[in-house]
Amino acid sequence: MNVFFEESGDFKVGSVMTQAGEAYQVEMASGKRTKVKAKDVLLQFEKPSPADLMEQAKAIAADIDLEFLWEVAGEEEFGFAELGAEYFGHAPQPAEAAGLILSLHSSPVYFYKKGRGRYKAAPEQSLRAALAGIEKKKQQALVQAAYVEELKANTLPEAMQNIVLQLLFKPDKNSIEYKALDAACTELHTTPQRLMLAVGGVASAKALHMARFLFENFPKGAGFPDVPVPVAPGNLPVADVQAFSIDDVTTTEIDDAFSVTKLADGNVKIGIHIAAPGLGIKPDDAVDKLARGRMSTVYMPGDKITMLPDSIVEAFTLAEGKTCPALSLYATLNPADWSVLATETRAELVPIANNLRHNDLDDLVNEETLASGEGDYPHKESLGLIWQWAQVLEAARMVKREGFGLKPEQNNRVDYNFYVEDDVVSVTRRKRGAPLDKIVAELMIFANSTWGKLMHDNGVPGIYRSQGRGVGGWNAKMQVRMLTHAAPHEGLGVDQYAWSTSPLRRYTDLVNQWQILACAEKGVMAPLVAHFKHKDAELFAIVSQFDAAYGAYADHQANMERYWCLRWLGQENARQVEAVVLKDEVLRLSDIPLVIRLPGMPSVARGAQVKLDILRWDEVDLTIEARLLEIPTDVAASDVDFEDDEVEDAPEEAVDAPEVAVEAAAEAPAEQPAAE
Repeated sequence: MNVFFEESGDFKVGSVMTQAGEAYQVEMASGKRTKVKAKDVLLQFEKPSPADLMEQAKAIAADIDLEFLWEVAGEEEFGFAELGAEYFGHAPQPAEAAGLILSLHSSPVYFYKKGRGRYKAAPEQSLRAALAGIEKKKQQALVQAAYVEELKANTLPEAMQNIVLQLLFKPDKNSIEYKALDAACTELHTTPQRLMLAVGGVASAKALHMARFLFENFPKGAGFPDVPVPVAPGNLPVADVQAFSIDDVTTTEIDDAFSVTKLADGNVKIGIHIAAPGLGIKPDDAVDKLARGRMSTVYMPGDKITMLPDSIVEAFTLAEGKTCPALSLYATLNPADWSVLATETRAELVPIANNLRHNDLDDLVNEETLASGEGDYPHKESLGLIWQWAQVLEAARMVKREGFGLKPEQNNRVDYNFYVEDDVVSVTRRKRGAPLDKIVAELMIFANSTWGKLMHDNGVPGIYRSQGRGVGGWNAKMQVRMLTHAAPHEGLGVDQYAWSTSPLRRYTDLVNQWQILACAEKGVMAPLVAHFKHKDAELFAIVSQFDAAYGAYADHQANMERYWCLRWLGQENARQVEAVVLKDEVLRLSDIPLVIRLPGMPSVARGAQVKLDILRWDEVDLTIEARLLEIPTDVAASDVDFEDDEVEDAPEEAVDAPEVAVEAAAEAPAEQPAAE
């Protein structure tokens, strides 16, 4: 005897070897034996053979008209033998019964299973809906296949043209378009990004990186709605100074300027003048909401996305020839030792005599010319006096830094400036700590620290940047945090550090400017009028939001700088290049800030100069492959002067202001306690 039975949702046939109670020992055509319960047996037959029956059953199942079978079945539950008698017009033969079972089981749209060999026809409404769904899927499959063929032919389907970014960065994986893109990528052995570049969905690798950033961080676009330009109060006093700024030639958001006044008693008053949009922008107004939505200006080589609309930047930037609203910090100094005798903070209108540019002054103003008095350039005497104070400020910070248990800062590192015009990039090196940079950096750090103390002393919360060791003693990891109360920044060597000097391009500085203005006007009564109070949930939210945005912007800036470094290699046809060993297998090119990992790199002293052969690079993945060509034979670890060779543990983030460069150096993970 042979049996047709169901096992684990599948139908099988075999010959019965033995029977014991309610179970059979069955041998399959393959020779395998299995135990089958009697309740799972649907048919018992002698002929044909099990293999022949299954072959005939499959053929019969393929020929069954499901629509007619469904009509014959009626509305009541039925057994397969009952339906077979009506459908075939006679009691079904074993092969017919098995074929009917296979057909019923494989057609859940038409028939619902109710038990072993028992089924019920689907209601007509449900059947028609299900069949419509199946037909729709068939049509979608045809459309999807057509999309795949278009993509394979390097043509972007019309249906995808308006959803390219969504497909790349936030796809609906159930959509026809995504499935077609995924299928085409699989067949072509490529990625969605590369395929979209090939078919013209994205114009270039640069456009791809920008599109990803904008899609994730500026989903509504980087433009601004029309908003009224705020105006500073009309009763501000005019300062009796001729101020000047020092910036890169590309800088348009001029936040800071300086002035020097010689006093009758022989002392010197140095003014630090910060653009004061906080005098016009009010918390929760339309412009504030725009600025808070962005949190910071986004910098990248050849481009930027400003925090504030151009009209508002123009209204408050410290532009040459204008008298601008500013928040001024005056320090009265004894030039004998450059000690600070007094400080004063006030809101006022400041005449801006000049916007000095690094491109014009870097070759004229250096340590030698400042010491000798040589050269002729604007504000020469004032720069000389500020330079003397800046050196004293730096020395005092280093003493404080060492008091925190850290080594002195190293000023041997190099910064890189990127200039892009018509997709041609130039990269220039600038040694960190040049006099003009140090002047700006030290005076900004002084202002941020002084104003941080002013807020603290007057009981007004602000947004502080703090750095100190976590739990674990002197060898614990240095942590950088954003706080709403004063705390030391050990890396910079100051007791408190509140970002306050870039209110046109950083929202934290605008927030602090409001708080500082309250302190300058009301003193100890400032807590009553300051917008943000202690333990203000809104202030905590700003800190959290700023941290997230600033981190995303810094990542994008680093990615775009890496992209332009790779473009520079192609532009300069640089195939054999010099590099410096940073650590183990990590190297940095000497001419551009491009970091390369070289697996299998032999042990070479940190700081050693080596020669590399550039094999290939990828502007989409931002990867690069190189091989080692030459290692100097006369360089040993003991010969390397780390300070002179600008060695770091990791690539620095690009910076947009000298004080940020100093801060980045102070917070670098490679810094170790002096106890070492």
